[in-house]
Amino acid sequence: MNKPILYGSELSPAVRGVLLTAKAMDLELELRPINILAGEHLTPEYLEMNPQHTIPTLDDNGDVFWDSQAICLYLIDKYAPNDDLYSRDLYTRARINQRLYFVSSVLSPKMSMINGSILFRQSAEIPQAGIDGINEGYEFMEKFLKNDSYLVGDSVTVADFCCVATVSTIQYAVPIDPDTYPKVAEWFENMKSIPFYEEINGKNVEILEQVVLGELEKNRAAAE
Repeated sequence: MNKPILYGSELSPAVRGVLLTAKAMDLELELRPINILAGEHLTPEYLEMNPQHTIPTLDDNGDVFWDSQAICLYLIDKYAPNDDLYSRDLYTRARINQRLYFVSSVLSPKMSMINGSILFRQSAEIPQAGIDGINEGYEFMEKFLKNDSYLVGDSVTVADFCCVATVSTIQYAVPIDPDTYPKVAEWFENMKSIPFYEEINGKNVEILEQVVLGELEKNRAAAE
């Protein structure tokens, strides 16, 4: 059986969430690059696979679908040696699902608002609505983490990987204030201490930051 194929870019937080999850269970994926800035997600071949033209898309030996969180849960259910990342206990699993929905419905849209305004709409400023939305997300996370080290309990789950891929991406615009959000700051440091974090997530966040900040500088110069 061939390795599952993941179409996407390591600069994408959604893709990195999948890669972190796969690495945590020692699952090797074949990453096939898709450059959104170059429009490669709009080619007829890619649209045939994924008409929503999003990344990532997974092809597991002919079974093709998309959405990073759906991919993560599928890979865990099919390939994980245990349920450490996604508990079979129904209540714990429900809490993990809630955290995943929080990432997709609260954090990711505001992150996309900020990055998209700079990369695709030539904004010369970081939109305040995006900043406010991310800070609201940190407030929720502070409550999630009140009695736990991670988003659900005291061990890492798939929710933490999907969340940290997004939270890390937006630090250049809305850094976590450790005085205001001490539990979130502690969680972020715990996630960064995971041995494969830097290889998969950290270095690619830095590359993306350089791209976004470079575009922001160009936008500001053009607006003068």
